[in-house]
Amino acid sequence: MSLIRVFLAILFPPLAVLGKGCGSFLIVLLLTFCGWVPGVIAALVILNNPN
Repeated sequence: MSLIRVFLAILFPPLAVLGKGCGSFLIVLLLTFCGWVPGVIAALVILNNPN
């Protein structure tokens, strides 16, 4: 997980997981619409996953 992606996950979570696939992007986008904090948490969890 690069430092740039962490900052991107904090500022705009869907952009940080854009390279992880469409499903991840949509989940994080939906959670970000529900609230900023759930989107950030989901983005950081997805970015920490080594797969």
